[in-house]
Amino acid sequence: MNEIITYFSTIPSSHRSLILICGITIFWLIENAYPLFNFNYKKWHHAGINVFLTLTTVIINFLLAFILIKSANWTIVNNFGILQWLPPMPMWLYALTGLLLLDLIGAYLVHYIEHRTKFLWRFHLIHHTDTWIDTTTANRHHPGESVIRFAFTTMGVLIVGSPMWMVFLYQTLSLIATQFNHANISLPKKWDTVLSYFIVSPDMHKVHHHYKLPYTDSNYGNIFSVWDRLFGTFMTLPKEDIVYGVDTHMKTEEHNQLKNLLKIPFQKQQSNENY
Repeated sequence: MNEIITYFSTIPSSHRSLILICGITIFWLIENAYPLFNFNYKKWHHAGINVFLTLTTVIINFLLAFILIKSANWTIVNNFGILQWLPPMPMWLYALTGLLLLDLIGAYLVHYIEHRTKFLWRFHLIHHTDTWIDTTTANRHHPGESVIRFAFTTMGVLIVGSPMWMVFLYQTLSLIATQFNHANISLPKKWDTVLSYFIVSPDMHKVHHHYKLPYTDSNYGNIFSVWDRLFGTFMTLPKEDIVYGVDTHMKTEEHNQLKNLLKIPFQKQQSNENY
């Protein structure tokens, strides 16, 4: 555990970038070999759009990183936050508690609120418009949503009182988890079901990308599945019944053109918009 803490206390930006690239590459290769769905689409064009949006997220997080660092350091110096107020415990339990709480605020809570707030949904909608969910979809976020999610992550750091090594560890696990559960891969049903009791499995998250309610408003988690089960937002749907996208943006020109995706939050919402 000490080695993990030491590594993530000083993890270089180059290593974090390498994790991002390796994750996409590995899951890309796996989903090509064992696809869940055989999409009829221009994979490289689709990936280009999603990778561009991923890069905007990386840049925004890099530019705002100093806020996260100062927030984490402030909680430690001022003995502020849930972790700082808990009694002494084994380091592994301390880390697990912190990761669970960061995932609750930095992933589940912001995701839930984005689905319940019309203004925030306008930005999150871009992620849901993808009708070909694969590992590149993982960070298909509008730049505006990247700022929103960063704000919630910072809030989580302050509330949880997490040291910076834990924040870096959480962000790394979150990145790998979202690449995994968005990947167009087919796991044996029993394996996926068992995984879904602990982490967000591919089948579990694919339900969230079904194009119609109430499935779109379910399975908000990113790393851990406990929050969906605890708060009653866990749902299942057979793989063969899943249709990706959002019923208001099913046309190719609406979801597969970068220029339009960037404009969606500022466009007049369609009359049959669900949110």
